[in-house]
Amino acid sequence: MVAMLLLVRFDLYFRKNPFGGEFTVFAGLEECIKLIANFKLTEEEVSFIHKSLPGSCEEGFLNYLREIDCSDVEVYAISEGTVVFPKVPLLRLEGPVAVVQLLETPVLNLVNFASLVTTNAARHRLVAGQSKMLFEFGLRRAQGPDGAIGASKYCYIGGFDATSNVAAGRLFGIPLRGTHSHAFVSSFMSPDEILERSLCSSDGSSTCEDFVTLVHSWLSKIQWLKSLGGIFGETNQSELAAFISYALAFPNNFLALVDTYDVIRSGVPNFCAVALALSDLGYRAVGIRLDSGDLAYLSSEARKIFHTIEKELGVPGFGKMIITASNDLNEETLDAIRKQGHEVDCFGIGTYLVTCYAQAALGCVFKLVEINNQPRIKLSEDVSKVSIPCKKRCYRLYGKEGYSLVDIMTGENEPCPKVGERILCRHPFSESKRAYVVPKRVEELLKCYWPGKSGKVREELPALKDIRDHCIKQLEQMRPDHIRRLNPTPYKVSVSAKLYDFIHFLWLNEASVGELQ
Repeated sequence: MVAMLLLVRFDLYFRKNPFGGEFTVFAGLEECIKLIANFKLTEEEVSFIHKSLPGSCEEGFLNYLREIDCSDVEVYAISEGTVVFPKVPLLRLEGPVAVVQLLETPVLNLVNFASLVTTNAARHRLVAGQSKMLFEFGLRRAQGPDGAIGASKYCYIGGFDATSNVAAGRLFGIPLRGTHSHAFVSSFMSPDEILERSLCSSDGSSTCEDFVTLVHSWLSKIQWLKSLGGIFGETNQSELAAFISYALAFPNNFLALVDTYDVIRSGVPNFCAVALALSDLGYRAVGIRLDSGDLAYLSSEARKIFHTIEKELGVPGFGKMIITASNDLNEETLDAIRKQGHEVDCFGIGTYLVTCYAQAALGCVFKLVEINNQPRIKLSEDVSKVSIPCKKRCYRLYGKEGYSLVDIMTGENEPCPKVGERILCRHPFSESKRAYVVPKRVEELLKCYWPGKSGKVREELPALKDIRDHCIKQLEQMRPDHIRRLNPTPYKVSVSAKLYDFIHFLWLNEASVGELQ
């Protein structure tokens, strides 16, 4: 029981950025704080632990488990949605050793996946560009319902605009987007199946008694437009029936999936006919979704048709119909489509996004850096695995162009770096890597998010949209070469000269000395 009273400090950090990149976005903090705020073992859980432990178990230990909570724990963290780098603590937990050790696995679990998915989403956003809409379509391919809900939340933080996951929309207030399925289209046989054919105008002033006939009249007109070269023959009538039925149900949100049969010869003309009929009644169709084929080519051809109809038939804005693309998209395909030239406005991304197909895990670690105010270091023959000891303060230094230049860790009692003051920044483990920095702005990274009984001021957890906005702003403050997709420049993470000397003093003090025979 004496060991349980030892006071410790642990850092949670990672050693290498994911996806071959040079940045990571920190996420999962809100869930960590919720865990800590509600951490309590039930009698049933204590009983299970008792039965599971080998050998005898003292009643005093069981009573300790019944009373345990996180009231003596303090949590310091970087703000959620912040761009972060290896070795810099994302979280620092302080408190009784037994409690903090119990928190190790759950907080690692909550931060690893969240940060990995958020980073993946941010990378997709950077490749797509800020002008494109990104929809998360990953629910059906995610690792179970918990993975799906979490992925929807963290993709939104990483810069996605909406999700198809209705449960995530309800829980987190994420905007919802989606379309009908291929099954919906193929479930129709012909327009004759549509029994209720009337549709009121958008302002309610009139009613079209036979919307189906109106659609057919528009289809006939566009099929014979000479400017389209007579490319439209007979379209698929079951597809047309599906589009008409969907438009009757959702005249203000008509977005059609046009690749069930043939995009150019059937899907696009059928969509255009329905969209033109809706326009007659004062509605504006949303657009189309492409889910197969050459997305760059098909989007460009569809856009040409839309522009032609706008010009030839005098329908203002028809050329600006939204084109959405999906179909197992990832960073590489987004980049390829961009280079080919395309007319896609929105991308729906699922499997490769939510499963983080390119990398299975981030690899955060939880290392002891201090016990009873005595610094501790973890050594390894692999220098990348050597920990940075003691309680630290972490700062981000910004340059004259507004970009962040370097992150620096200092000892707790060292003075804060000052704007305009020349600061020596040293690589934690490489003697020759060092540079002077004169910051134009200094930002302290670690803030208190759970003060325990200390009475310290607690940083409030922001709303999800505010975290998303913070993430987007953070990416804008990074130098482009640090966040580019190919061959990014490594960001500099450093320590103060004083902390550098202390690390290497402790290293030499703790390392055993070999003896040659």
